[in-house]
Amino acid sequence: MPKLACVAGEPSGDLLAAPVLSALNQIPDMVCLEIYGIGGPRMQAQGMRSDWPMETLSVRGYVEAIKQLPAILKLRKDLIQNLTGEGRPDVYLGVDAPDFNIGVEFHLRKAGIPTLHFVSPSIWAWRAGRIKKISQAVERMLCIFPFETEIYDRAGVASTYVGHPLASEIPLEPNTNEAREKITNTLNLSSGALDGVVIAVLPGSRSSEIELIAPVFFETMQLLTEKLKGQKLQFLIPIATPRLRAPLEELLLQAKNLNPDIQIQLLDGMADEVLEASDVVLIASGTATLQAALWKKPMVISYKVPWLTAQIMKRQGYLPYVGLPNILCGEFVVPELLQNEATAEKLSQALIDWLNHPNKVAELKTRFSQMHETLRRPTGLLVAQAVAQTITNSRQKRVQS
Repeated sequence: MPKLACVAGEPSGDLLAAPVLSALNQIPDMVCLEIYGIGGPRMQAQGMRSDWPMETLSVRGYVEAIKQLPAILKLRKDLIQNLTGEGRPDVYLGVDAPDFNIGVEFHLRKAGIPTLHFVSPSIWAWRAGRIKKISQAVERMLCIFPFETEIYDRAGVASTYVGHPLASEIPLEPNTNEAREKITNTLNLSSGALDGVVIAVLPGSRSSEIELIAPVFFETMQLLTEKLKGQKLQFLIPIATPRLRAPLEELLLQAKNLNPDIQIQLLDGMADEVLEASDVVLIASGTATLQAALWKKPMVISYKVPWLTAQIMKRQGYLPYVGLPNILCGEFVVPELLQNEATAEKLSQALIDWLNHPNKVAELKTRFSQMHETLRRPTGLLVAQAVAQTITNSRQKRVQS
């Protein structure tokens, strides 16, 4: 039976990998494929066995990672021992999480196990020196952005552009009314509850993000409610993972105590529906910003990390922007308010600016439509084919030897 070891370290990786595993299930030679490693609920729904908890790896930033370091190192040691021993796979597929996966891939490749990495680290934005280690660890890089393959060609690393899976999953034209109706029914809201201005608020998928940026986002919602008093406002917050519900409910309770009339709804998951239903988006930097762009939504990107993390990142930065929509467009098409700039006053004003300038919104939607077409490829199938071909080659070499 062919074996694939696969590791995704966070919810966004789970989202990226699930279509790959689904496509693998459709390839005749891979029907009996055994898939195991570390993954979330979407990957497990496609038949993967997750042998270690994904939550151990779901940290962001240097300071946060240091706190979790002992658990991460133990997991990595256990994983490498297993995969170079009795759990040896035909191929290893690392999904994003480069700080963890590239280290694992380095050891596995030295042990003769073929390694693929899906989603290039942001070497084009910062930490460009990492490409030397990538060349030693990764047999083939599977790139989700078209400009990345040229970088790997220059470094002598095999790479394939596979497009971004979200671009295939998200329709080219959003249906805002249909999404609002679905949310209205899910929340048992009264008919017409979402007829006014709908603002999507996405404070991130990690506990550290909720701790640092969510309070500012709730202050922003309070301020917007005051500034746009004559308008009907509805704020929708999709909860990325169940463990984030409690802290968000606490912030919601505080908001209601300050203003009982503020309209904030929490939804379990449903990020796509929330984005599709929205007029404008307040969002933490990360994969979700690309999601918002593919739904053609004007947004304000924000982020806060501990001071030390911010200083380290600043010294290693190569691009003036952090949001994926700006990186892909090569300019500031949407505002970014980070660290000390992330205040309720500035965030609320930037959101109001989108609401007051429909012509600007229309221009942005055109840019995002062009981006969508470029990123739209059968990503899951292309990655699955790369995995299947590598497994076939690996097994043939084993038979010949």
